[in-house]
Amino acid sequence: MNEINKSAAFWRSFPIFEGFSKETIGDIAGIATYRKWPAGTVIFQRGDEGTYLIVLVTGRIKLSLITPQGKELSLRQLEPGAVLGEMAILDGQPRSADATAAVATEGYVIAKRDFLDLLARNPAAAQAVIHYLCTKLRETTEQLETIALYDLDARVARFFLATLRNIHGEELPDSANLQIALSQTEIAGILGASRPKINRSILALEEAGAIRRKDGIIQCHVGRLYGIAEPDDD
Repeated sequence: MNEINKSAAFWRSFPIFEGFSKETIGDIAGIATYRKWPAGTVIFQRGDEGTYLIVLVTGRIKLSLITPQGKELSLRQLEPGAVLGEMAILDGQPRSADATAAVATEGYVIAKRDFLDLLARNPAAAQAVIHYLCTKLRETTEQLETIALYDLDARVARFFLATLRNIHGEELPDSANLQIALSQTEIAGILGASRPKINRSILALEEAGAIRRKDGIIQCHVGRLYGIAEPDDD
């Protein structure tokens, strides 16, 4: 991993470091430690002290909440390129959710003290982190809007479009393919629905010609997905 560790392009592929200077990226590489977590590992739990952040290189990490009755609410499934645990090290509050390795996972760990010292020495890096946090807040607002204001077919369409934007950026092609690692049960947890209802919505999108499933690949007709994701109420 030494070659990756020295690559500025690698570190800037994580949104939190995108605005960092070359020198600061070098500092990040110097304070990061590579880690592996087997599938099923509880990486941290809600209420734990936030002593480090994680940048996810391979695998998948599930963020969730567990009620006292044992019911689980899935908040998000984080894929490679994501960052987690940064909020607790920045505001000094405990972890706000459980983080579990959904599959065998690898990434870098950066200790709280080292990261805060780096930001204190680099005001431009601190400003870049503020921009990153504002972007995350906007994404959370959009997710809440999707769950609260849209019917399930629209929510599933918006989920596919958001996943496509994570790959292609804001300007999407007319058609694109997706290979989603999440099960329908996991998608249901994210969108606040049951698995059978998610399955019915996916079938409805297929019937509308918005998607086509073949050999584990979801072929997306982007225009039709937008039509379902943003229905005309007139």
